[in-house]
Amino acid sequence: MNRPLVAILSGAGISTDSGIPDYRGPNGLWRKDPEAEKLVTYEYYMGDPEIRRRSWQMRRRNRTLKAEPNAAHRAVAELEKSGIPVRVITQNVDGLHQLAGLSARKVLELHGTARQFVCTQCHARGPMEDALARVEAGEEDPSCLECGGILKSATVMFGQRLDPVVLGEALAITKACTVFIAVGSSLQVQPAAGLAGVAADHGARLIIVNAEPTPYDDRAQEVVREPIGTALPALLSQLSAEYAA
Repeated sequence: MNRPLVAILSGAGISTDSGIPDYRGPNGLWRKDPEAEKLVTYEYYMGDPEIRRRSWQMRRRNRTLKAEPNAAHRAVAELEKSGIPVRVITQNVDGLHQLAGLSARKVLELHGTARQFVCTQCHARGPMEDALARVEAGEEDPSCLECGGILKSATVMFGQRLDPVVLGEALAITKACTVFIAVGSSLQVQPAAGLAGVAADHGARLIIVNAEPTPYDDRAQEVVREPIGTALPALLSQLSAEYAA
């Protein structure tokens, strides 16, 4: 049997077992503290030094950089190692797919990465740990060492556009894939959410793994409500056996 191209769209739900909170779920941060959304909104961030200071303190407390891949991330990497072509399109900024062993070139980070900082003026980049070390040393709002510009995490904030090149690559993979698995995503944030519909339109087998209903459930061939940490490894193991040579 010909092996498929498996595209996996991963959302916040795949990383909750690693201790990273889901921002939009029933217990998500934005529902608990709507004011926190300002800390990751580009307009507020660029225009208000106090917002930036609070944002850097939030990054200091953020568990993302200390998080470790969980069973779901490892299962994706294992599927790729089995010889089945896998591409991950992730809405997450935690880098856990790569830490689990999946090649960075096979991961498209739609919303960027929290593991780096970027200058909003000259676009210089570097490890987030370097910027956080400056905050720890007493700089409340560290500026770019190259040009003096405002630094931010290398993530797509609210109010910023997704990188059109990355989005274009995601669309191409979605149209070409045989199986499209949406895991841990509410499928409510466009344009990423729309990829599930594009996959179905192009004949892919659409599988949704998510605790809550999504707008694309009725288009899926399979909907899984079980916990992701056990459901995704089982599903990918089944796929691996199904498409084994």
